[in-house]
Amino acid sequence: FLADACAGMGSHHSTNAPLSLSLPLLGPQPSISNSEGDLLFLLDSSGSVSYYEFSRVKAFMWDLVQPFTFGPKDVQTSIIHISTTPTMEFPFDRYLSSGTLQQAIRDTRQLMGDTNTGKALSYAKEKFFSDEAGARPDVPKVLVWVTDGFSTDDISEPMQLLKDMGVTVFIVSTGRGNYLELSAAASQPPEKHLHFVDVDDLPIITKELRDAILDVIQANRLHAVDITSSSFRLMWPKLLSQETGYYTLEYAPTDDLARKRTNQVSGAHTSLVLSNLAPETTYEVALIPESNVHYFPPQTTRVTTLAEEISPVQVLISESGPHSFHVSWAPTLDSVIGYQILYGPLPGNSVKLLEVDGTSNSTVVENLAPNTTYLVTVTAIYKSGKEKSLSAKACTQEEGSKVRHLRFEDMGPNTLKASWDSADGKVLGYRVRCRRQTGPSSVISVSPQIHSVLLTDLASGTTNKVCVKPMYKNQPGKGLCRMVHMQP
Repeated sequence: FLADACAGMGSHHSTNAPLSLSLPLLGPQPSISNSEGDLLFLLDSSGSVSYYEFSRVKAFMWDLVQPFTFGPKDVQTSIIHISTTPTMEFPFDRYLSSGTLQQAIRDTRQLMGDTNTGKALSYAKEKFFSDEAGARPDVPKVLVWVTDGFSTDDISEPMQLLKDMGVTVFIVSTGRGNYLELSAAASQPPEKHLHFVDVDDLPIITKELRDAILDVIQANRLHAVDITSSSFRLMWPKLLSQETGYYTLEYAPTDDLARKRTNQVSGAHTSLVLSNLAPETTYEVALIPESNVHYFPPQTTRVTTLAEEISPVQVLISESGPHSFHVSWAPTLDSVIGYQILYGPLPGNSVKLLEVDGTSNSTVVENLAPNTTYLVTVTAIYKSGKEKSLSAKACTQEEGSKVRHLRFEDMGPNTLKASWDSADGKVLGYRVRCRRQTGPSSVISVSPQIHSVLLTDLASGTTNKVCVKPMYKNQPGKGLCRMVHMQP
């Protein structure tokens, strides 16, 4: 089908593009391990919240924690109801799998009653640090309070006590809420810890809030950031100093642990970039602190690199003339060392080659025959030696495929005669487009021997745009446009 004539410039057919460009559906999120913390939801369960709002907030809580790994060495979560009397829905250590926790959140029922938030905060402070509630010493503590912005008792003092004890406080206000009061109650800075959002728009903030919680609960564990298809940065807490020892870092693909690589860094380091990794591969990573003062247990994590980006996924043809056109492609990637552009007329098998470096994303193809359809193939040559190709079709213009000398003549009120000189080559007709400043645009098609048309309904005092374009077998020629002003 690529030998068909171009219906218009810029059309492109991809001959070998198995690349799905549709957005992924938001299915299950990738799971997040190597996080350790006690996460407490303060849930407004009072009569000031509608049943609908309550159900939306429950769905939001589940979306927020769904990717986490739960367990005594991972994340634990609990819910405390704000009502007349604060009530714990379940302790931190009861639900240690995603499935059971999801069901427990789903089964949570609204208590109604008064909005005694201050009381609930004092109760939360007890439970956050108590063994019988399943809380753990020495893990980060995070409080997420979802509120409609209304409280019947004072919150400032119990909230300050919680923050003084090291709890990080996030507030999500779904009502009007007093900004000054809530920004004082949230952890600092408020732009990271306080969100105002309509209850129906809670999903908009889910990822941002989850990432902010992760910053807190990953801070004292080995974890990866800045993950790409071939690298990631490992970060860990400061356990050693320059004097007291060094770290040994071991990493290997999960499915081939024999290919283990080892790095050593001084005790002053708290991060390291690992590069030259395989795309879409899960790595087992172990950090072994070698101290001559204390014993530190090794820390481990799993990191999966991203899929490799592919180029080209798009090839565009533009600025077509009788003897040249412009070819551009996207994206440009660091992993590509160069591009080859093959082009030849259709039908036919004479092909020419152009080569450009990997930083370019376009080139001009020249010395072409006029009024001809070409097949253009852009091939990316990767550093790894792999190649990826994508093809598009391009048509050159006819020579002299342009209207010359567009003139206007006044033919009475609101009417003009537009006339032009003929274009070169085998013209099939002309298309005249008039864009009126007021009133509808119009398009008139005329046969090749006619070189003038009458334009009507041009309001006095307006400026109108008139374009005349010759039509050829393969595509339109170049149009000539002029602005014309109607005297009042």
